[in-house]
Amino acid sequence: MLDSRRPLKGPAPAVRAEGRAAPGRLARLAGLCGPAFVVSVAYIDPGNFATNMAGGAQYGTMLLWVIALANVLAMFVQALSAKLGIATGRNLPELCRDHLPRRVSLPLWVQAELVAAATDLAEFIGGAIALNLLFGVPLLPAAAITAVVSSLLLMLAPRGRRRFEATVAAMLGVVLAGFAYQVLLSGSLSGVAGGFVPRLAGTDSLLLATGIVGATVMPHVVYLHSALTQHQGAHGGPGKQVRSEDVRREAVRREAVRASRVDIAVALGAAGLVNMAMLTVAAVTFGGGDPGSLQAIHAGLGQVLGPGAAVAFALALLASGLASSSVGTYAGQVIMAGFLRRRVPLLARRLVTIIPAMAVLAAGVDPTRALVLSQVALSFGIPFALVPLVAFTGSRKLMGELVNRRLTTVAGVAVAAVISALNGFLLVDVFTG
Repeated sequence: MLDSRRPLKGPAPAVRAEGRAAPGRLARLAGLCGPAFVVSVAYIDPGNFATNMAGGAQYGTMLLWVIALANVLAMFVQALSAKLGIATGRNLPELCRDHLPRRVSLPLWVQAELVAAATDLAEFIGGAIALNLLFGVPLLPAAAITAVVSSLLLMLAPRGRRRFEATVAAMLGVVLAGFAYQVLLSGSLSGVAGGFVPRLAGTDSLLLATGIVGATVMPHVVYLHSALTQHQGAHGGPGKQVRSEDVRREAVRREAVRASRVDIAVALGAAGLVNMAMLTVAAVTFGGGDPGSLQAIHAGLGQVLGPGAAVAFALALLASGLASSSVGTYAGQVIMAGFLRRRVPLLARRLVTIIPAMAVLAAGVDPTRALVLSQVALSFGIPFALVPLVAFTGSRKLMGELVNRRLTTVAGVAVAAVISALNGFLLVDVFTG
């Protein structure tokens, strides 16, 4: 079982041993990469499928610039989270528990658990829809199958992270390959370049653009990323002699921060390409009409692009649901261990988190509608993750030499304010119609 309290296994420290040369710089940087691939699946979860495909169906490629902007904001936020773990050796929930009053940290824990539950709801439903589309499995047992398989994914690495990261990265590759295949089948991409020119087409397009940006940063992976990197500043070495232990540690941390930036650029860059491919495929396939549900999208792809495209869509949705579900459960473990110093067995946590999804499906709620509502719950949790993140990374006492520059802190405050405002706008729209 993955344990957030002890170091996750990674590459061997880059120390110079007798008779063996220290690893080269590229090898050390590669050894520090991987956490962002785990995080990246949150940006291509089943909720993104519904939002991006709806955007492309209604407005063509016009909103590609919105996806690009959302991706840049996500990279910025995840870079802060990764740096926080590297600089402090603590994750965001642990720092909230240690540095905030109990009357503040406990409500933060409650909302973070609700966010994790909403995440699992979306992922289970997405995986269930995919199994239904591929094999005709009814939604209720399909959700249970999704829970079991995603639990097995977590247990691939009971005391380490490398196999888990590799498996999640492979799932990301399946999603990317699936939509690359659909893009190839869709043919002409003549309108893609114009989609990166910022513009909107009325109130409805503004609302959809707000949904894309506002629901991009997922709070559970903001907590998780700091946990995945929190041990990277405590081991390894720059591969050269230095004068003091403090200088050595500082060099290790700076190298880890640089590696995390490369990791984030590659992993979230791939996730951004997937989101853009979703929108582009929908623009070519549906051109002006919202299909309304993931099932209708699957059927429309089969009619317009052929059965291969429909199968590729369903396989990508299944990979997304399985990977993001396992990551959501891992994030839930980090949240509970960090805020409360308590852990529950993985199987017990999985059983608890599947209950809402099973209840929703058993009640006959439209699965796509349930996905949308889960994103509303995630939107609610955004400020509670971003505000402490910006505050902690701006504290020299906590961060040392890796403290945010003034401009970075200003940008962090602006990003947190903008994303929180957009999510607030979404909440108002959902509850007022």
